[in-house]
Amino acid sequence: MFWVTFQTVFQRYEIKYLFDNARAARIFGGMLPFMEEDAYGETTIRNLYFDTDDFRLIRTSIDKPVYKEKLRLRSYQQAVGGDTVFAELKKKYRSVVFKRRLPLTADAAEDWLCGDGEPPRDTQIAREIEAVRAFYGELSPKVFLSYDRKAFYSKTDPSLRVTFDRNVRFRTDDLTLGGDADGRLILPDGLVLMEVKCAGGMPLWLTHLLASERLYKTPFSKYGMAYQMINKGEMIYV
Repeated sequence: MFWVTFQTVFQRYEIKYLFDNARAARIFGGMLPFMEEDAYGETTIRNLYFDTDDFRLIRTSIDKPVYKEKLRLRSYQQAVGGDTVFAELKKKYRSVVFKRRLPLTADAAEDWLCGDGEPPRDTQIAREIEAVRAFYGELSPKVFLSYDRKAFYSKTDPSLRVTFDRNVRFRTDDLTLGGDADGRLILPDGLVLMEVKCAGGMPLWLTHLLASERLYKTPFSKYGMAYQMINKGEMIYV
């Protein structure tokens, strides 16, 4: 089977900011001398989050432990049959994010993670995912979560990436990556979630830009917010 080369291992900091469209426009303008927009332009990202029946993974994450992890399937389009999706294991330890992802076909991913199939390839990442599944027991898709993203990359530092997410929405039915991207909005219309992803410290130009807008980092989990809305509890920023 032929596979396009994808980055499969990430280790970085992910710093989040929440602001309105007016600030987003000014941030865009300030970034342009230093960043380039992703060649794909705005992309609708689809995710299926896996959890236990009592949502053990996300409940643990909300408790803010030193170590936490999430398992999801992700696609950058409606994905069916032989379309490429990514099985992603995302771990966070003391503010550092470690992400492992395995490219698969939609059919192979569904057979493995949503059915009784074996891992389609024997790799270290597949073994790590299998270990998580064995530890938690029965994991299955619980939440579909989608958003419209614009991504930017540094012209000089390949480890620096900045993303802007709008229309963050979720649903608990139609748990597939092959359907539409509809769902209930998590954030009010007009709010933008920005994530700065970097291997180390931010460049000075970005620090100054954020300071000029009086922006402060905001702990935020899309899946955590969806879980709170599912249970109609108080909104918690994770």
